Amino acid sequence: MSRSLLREDAHRAIRDAIVDGTLAPGERLNESDLVAWLGVSRTPVREALMRLEQTGLVRTKPGRYTMVSPLDVRAVRDAQSVTAAVHELAVREAVPVLSTADLDAMREANARFADALRRDDVDAAITADDDFHGVAVTACANHAVRTVLDQFTPVLRRLERLRFSSLSGRGSVAQHDRIIALCEAGDVAGAVAATRANWQTLVHLIDALPDDQPHD
Repeated sequence: MSRSLLREDAHRAIRDAIVDGTLAPGERLNESDLVAWLGVSRTPVREALMRLEQTGLVRTKPGRYTMVSPLDVRAVRDAQSVTAAVHELAVREAVPVLSTADLDAMREANARFADALRRDDVDAAITADDDFHGVAVTACANHAVRTVLDQFTPVLRRLERLRFSSLSGRGSVAQHDRIIALCEAGDVAGAVAATRANWQTLVHLIDALPDDQPHD
């Protein structure tokens, strides 16, 4: 396998393990353990950890430890603001070009989302939610939108797991339906506003996060 592919695979595997809670906040990350787990050399693991530190999912104290970052209120709040704004931009640019197939894909994703919530399947709910919002991201064909979302969305994933494992996530189904209706009607301003409202549902969870952070 090419070095770039190994690097991407290592990054994705560690990132996903942090997001889904397999690697818990505050857990120390041993490089040798990660190498053995992933079956790769130390170089792609080190490069993956550097990238994850840049996005706020990993915290490193040189010569002392590398650990999964606790949920940092400031980092999560910043990621929410940027992610919400970029999704609004995606919808603004996508609405005029959305096809019938795109709208059908949004409906299908929302149906899977609702079903996953009923079954308390958080992983399926997050995947379906990604698929729903991903329709506009793809349709807008703005490479910068996807680049920014790839960087900041993982920071929100741990928070979204809390939302979709509670009753507060149920309201997103109706919000998605409203977004679809406004997109179908060609109401750009309305669809953008509805998208903003949908992403604002994370704010109360952020406000509930403890401000205290562990000391080194």
